[in-house]
Amino acid sequence: MNAAAITWAARVAAYLAYRRSFGFGLSVEGGQLSSFARFADQRAAERLTLELAADWARASRHPRPISWARRIEVLRGFAAFCLRTDPDTVVPPRKLFGPAHRRLVPHIYTDDELRSLLEASDLLSPPGRLRPATCRTVFGLLAATGLRISEALKLARADVDLEAGVLDIRDAKRHQRRFVPLHSSTIPHLQAYAQLRDQLVPRPCCDHFFLRDDGKAVDRRNILYALQWVCRQHGWQSRGDHAHHRLHDLRHTFIVRSVLRLYEQGGAVEQGLPAISIYVGHAKVVDTYWYLTGTPELMAVAAERFHRYAQGEPT
Repeated sequence: MNAAAITWAARVAAYLAYRRSFGFGLSVEGGQLSSFARFADQRAAERLTLELAADWARASRHPRPISWARRIEVLRGFAAFCLRTDPDTVVPPRKLFGPAHRRLVPHIYTDDELRSLLEASDLLSPPGRLRPATCRTVFGLLAATGLRISEALKLARADVDLEAGVLDIRDAKRHQRRFVPLHSSTIPHLQAYAQLRDQLVPRPCCDHFFLRDDGKAVDRRNILYALQWVCRQHGWQSRGDHAHHRLHDLRHTFIVRSVLRLYEQGGAVEQGLPAISIYVGHAKVVDTYWYLTGTPELMAVAAERFHRYAQGEPT
């Protein structure tokens, strides 16, 4: 069959099936490559050229070179796959639009913002239904444990042991499994949610812990929409490099606040960081360093400790 007769959607599907056969999830990459396939099919492109790659990258909703660079990074693997059957395929240069992995500063929530976020979640619609409680409890759990949103929403009822106070994260990043102990203050909120959930949704469609009003599992888009709605109602501006508030910022906030507590309690930060890293499910402690952001509170206490060290005082 002529290669030009094969749609780009079919080529992308073949590539994703090939990569997933090796255990790669490619959820984000799959969505991006599907976007490229639609773009290329609309142009009736016969092969992947540098011009096609650059035009698609710049068509991102986020008009920033780093967003374009990340699109190129995703496209490079697919281009190498196409090169096997079409020698005229162009693999875009890695740094066509500059580096793809500059660290973007996250929004670190203050105590007041977290309290306001949870309180405002009770005002979500529809009143008297499960959605406000689901959003409030998910926000609180992310802030209290630093879970990834995917880990929180995948929790089944059997994964939440409220007697022992432990979460069983069965399918974390890279298909790892870990147990997450809960702070004693978190357990009553999960118990209250579970009781309300069972009262309002007595016949759920699945065994997920967090549910929608129709008994189906709640998804990331619903929770993100609720977060951004609350932030807009409060007139909050995102601090950092991201245009909007993100659920992942709650994970950043948990790690920064955990390190701050280590400093405030006089603990050995170099010994405490590996424990935090294990708790949040990082494969390497350097991954946890990536999450640290120099908030005024964290920098002040670190500077004070360094001052004592420079003066020869115990730290």
